Amino acid sequence: MSKLSTATKRLLLGRPFRSDTLGHTLLPKRIALPVFASDAMSSVAYAPEEIFLVLSVAGISAYSFSIWVGLAVAVVMAVVVASYRQNVHAYPSGGGDYEVATTNLGPTAGLTVGSALLVDYVLTVAVSISAAASNIGSALPFVAEHKVLFAVAAIVLITSINLRGVRESGTAFAIPTYAFMVGMIVMLVWGLVQVYVLGDDVSAESSNFELQAEDSHLYGIAFAFLLARAFSSGCAALTGVEAISNGVPAFRKPKSRNAATTLLLLGSIGITLLLGIILLAEKIGVKYAADPATQLVGAPENYQQKTLIAQLAEAVFRHFTPGFYFITIVTALILVLAANTAFNGFPVLGSILAQDRFLPRQFHTRGDRLAFSNGILFLSAAAIFFVVMFGAEVTKLIQLYIVGVFVSFTLSQTGMVRHWTRLLRTETDPAQRRSMMRSRVVNGIGLAMTGAVLVIVLLTKFLAGAWIAIIAMLAIFGLMKLIRKHYDSVATELADVEWDGVLPSRTHSIVLVSKLHSPTLRALAYARATRPDTLEAITVNVDEADTRTLVREWEKSDLSVPLKVVESPYREITKPVLDYVRRVKRDSPRDVVTVFIPEYVVGHWWEQVLHNQSALRLKSRLLFQPGVMVTSVPWQLNSSERAKRESLENAPGSSRRGYEPTSAERRSDR
Repeated sequence: MSKLSTATKRLLLGRPFRSDTLGHTLLPKRIALPVFASDAMSSVAYAPEEIFLVLSVAGISAYSFSIWVGLAVAVVMAVVVASYRQNVHAYPSGGGDYEVATTNLGPTAGLTVGSALLVDYVLTVAVSISAAASNIGSALPFVAEHKVLFAVAAIVLITSINLRGVRESGTAFAIPTYAFMVGMIVMLVWGLVQVYVLGDDVSAESSNFELQAEDSHLYGIAFAFLLARAFSSGCAALTGVEAISNGVPAFRKPKSRNAATTLLLLGSIGITLLLGIILLAEKIGVKYAADPATQLVGAPENYQQKTLIAQLAEAVFRHFTPGFYFITIVTALILVLAANTAFNGFPVLGSILAQDRFLPRQFHTRGDRLAFSNGILFLSAAAIFFVVMFGAEVTKLIQLYIVGVFVSFTLSQTGMVRHWTRLLRTETDPAQRRSMMRSRVVNGIGLAMTGAVLVIVLLTKFLAGAWIAIIAMLAIFGLMKLIRKHYDSVATELADVEWDGVLPSRTHSIVLVSKLHSPTLRALAYARATRPDTLEAITVNVDEADTRTLVREWEKSDLSVPLKVVESPYREITKPVLDYVRRVKRDSPRDVVTVFIPEYVVGHWWEQVLHNQSALRLKSRLLFQPGVMVTSVPWQLNSSERAKRESLENAPGSSRRGYEPTSAERRSDR
């Protein structure tokens, strides 16, 4: 790496951490709450909005059901939180739903959960960032006009913060998360006090508009389906609950108890905010439509519909404008930072899947800052793809959302029921049996509830876009199966091959020559030092004059190694060398042929483009020849001196190996 790239990396990521400092990155509850619970808490910024949006199809009368839909979502959230408190105690290793399903239901169920969660984490980032763009757009029209650009920039920013390490990202996210919680509670309390206690006339800007129903003749099954669809959209508030079960290893000890406490706080705050927003929105007459231009009668021309939270803040703080801007800013911040839940959960899950050989091994490797850098970068790229593809529109993205999380919820609770049933077969202590039976009842209720919600979500969202998420899950499932099959086949192949201990009868060394210069002489000396049975040099005749010059110089030198000229009528280099090596191998099948290739070691990336291209092509082809060894003989150019000094200090993984430069190396750098 050059000094510029090294300096840039250190500026963005900071100094590398030693492996033995991993324990210092563990999180206390006060930091773990904003790190892991920000997604579930922030989803209240768009989940109630989606409930009102769906109900607007049937007109203003349907809004009277909003609080009941909210209560149904709150009940599901309470049950899921109670169920996952059992999970974190039973499986504190960080595998979460994937580990629960794999252990109790088998690898296929575990892989189904893994693929569902990977997709859901990506959509968590896309939805949260898009919702942030919408909220900021309510106060800043420029952002509303460039939502995609804002969303992509936000994802890049949060990626860079997470690449610096979990502790620093947690500290950075704690202040805005707590500011959001305090701001929302103050807004809801003050708003409800004005409505119920002071009797003030608090009205949203949309309260004077007439809501035109898209279909005012919904009865019976059709209206029930509409309520079910509103409920399924509101269940987006449950996303993020599973992240804590995946992130238990990141908590300080006692890990399980701290994770369970954080989970309880998450549920309590989430339910309070969800119901408070719905209640206040209904009381102050908020009208939120899917198509404001046609549904909101009486709205001014070119009316820009503000988000639900922005309308609440504007009405509650109508005499205190800074309050409106504060709520808008912290809501946007929490939505941006809510993606951090996925940036903590996705890399950990990816690492576990990689350890089980379902993902490339690179996902299991920690970067210089002890974060799973490859997983973070992959999540970022996938989220940007969805944001650009769907134009950062929350209403479009949310149709793909929550399918994956409820697949994992349902399979996880099924696994937990089986887990407790298995333990009860062998447990004899009455107190322990009672505790296990209570836990099984909790998880059983969770299974029934999440299974029912999954069915509702599939029925109401499949044609609206959920099929895209399902196809993505199936594709990832199949890809992970193929990756595991490849790793297994390689392991079997390597294990089954038994070396008979028979050495090759002879060694035949070939040195490739282009000119008679120092790199060639070094390659010849190294080849001679290996004491081969046969040593020869070959050159490819691509230019008659150059070849004649080389032969004359060779004959005048005191080199005892014979030089052979390989003809190349079509001025190729790779094919004639391959043909020659194959001919040698064919004449002596039991010989090992070693090809020595002189290579330049350069200090700049552009020098690499100017050199070593023929060597690279040759090596890539020779490696596929059985019984042929390829040896690169390096020659360091002057430009490589600086890179050589930096290589020890900046080599990938040097910090993880605990390398510290010596005093002499430090002096030489100065």
